[in-house]
Amino acid sequence: MRITRRQAIAGLGAGLILPGVGSWAAATGAEQAGAALTLGTMQIDTVSDGHLVLPREVLFGELDPQKVDLILQAQGIAPGPIEPPINVTLMRDGPRVVLFDAGSGPAFQASAGRLAEALEAMGVAADEVTHVVFTHCHPDHLWGVLDDFDEPLFPQAEYLMGQVEWDYWFAPETAETIDASRVTMAVGARRRMAVLEERFTRFRDGEEILPGVAAHATFGHTPGHMSFELRSGSESIMVGGDAIGNHHVSFAEPGWPIGTDQDASAAAQSRMRLLDQLSHEQIRLIGYHLPDGGLGLVERKDDQYRFVV
Repeated sequence: MRITRRQAIAGLGAGLILPGVGSWAAATGAEQAGAALTLGTMQIDTVSDGHLVLPREVLFGELDPQKVDLILQAQGIAPGPIEPPINVTLMRDGPRVVLFDAGSGPAFQASAGRLAEALEAMGVAADEVTHVVFTHCHPDHLWGVLDDFDEPLFPQAEYLMGQVEWDYWFAPETAETIDASRVTMAVGARRRMAVLEERFTRFRDGEEILPGVAAHATFGHTPGHMSFELRSGSESIMVGGDAIGNHHVSFAEPGWPIGTDQDASAAAQSRMRLLDQLSHEQIRLIGYHLPDGGLGLVERKDDQYRFVV
């Protein structure tokens, strides 16, 4: 569940505010809302790719709708479809200009695919991006690598993906064995991966993939989903992708299955483990679909958590 940073300060005192947090910033406009901070030599921003429009049953179809409604109502979420933001993380560190995920591109949902214009508004040209690091291969994370003409949007970049995730989505048989509702995802992922195959580097859990960036397996949402810890000295930030995919139900009841998770049981285990780590160690989180630019802290109370922005 979500609480504002001001409420956290008032209710909990200064204990939640870490030293050296850096600068927090919010841009104007609903779709451009983002967050910014510094971590050592890293400048980290979240950049909007727009938002998704998801029927509630896609996310919560296996759950008791009355219990879900109580949680959503407590968060002020109106009836109807859920419209999660899409927060792409941009890290600039010396010569490196790194994107964590690439947004949706032009072929997924009309409300998404805004990353290129958002980067341009920040003064970052597509050919300045040196690395694109993927949490996983769902359309709103991968499909933005190609432009309207199926050319690489980031022509100078190296692409990095976990080996397990690569092996699953690049295998031709995945489209034949995956659930019917996900076949388009599988076909679309493999097509984009094939275009860029020679420019991909694969890695394993626990590897430092770039200076100060370590990969952490958070399997379940997809077979090889990865999160990334950005660290400088004693401070760190976790780029969580979709390991924690919403700020309401998955914080209040992290063990509940979420419909967008391919392996709901494994995803719940990864989510609970990550929430426990983030709350215990007070590591800041960037969530791909969390509000206010996706950057905040995780607070635990008994078996529930809340997202503090």
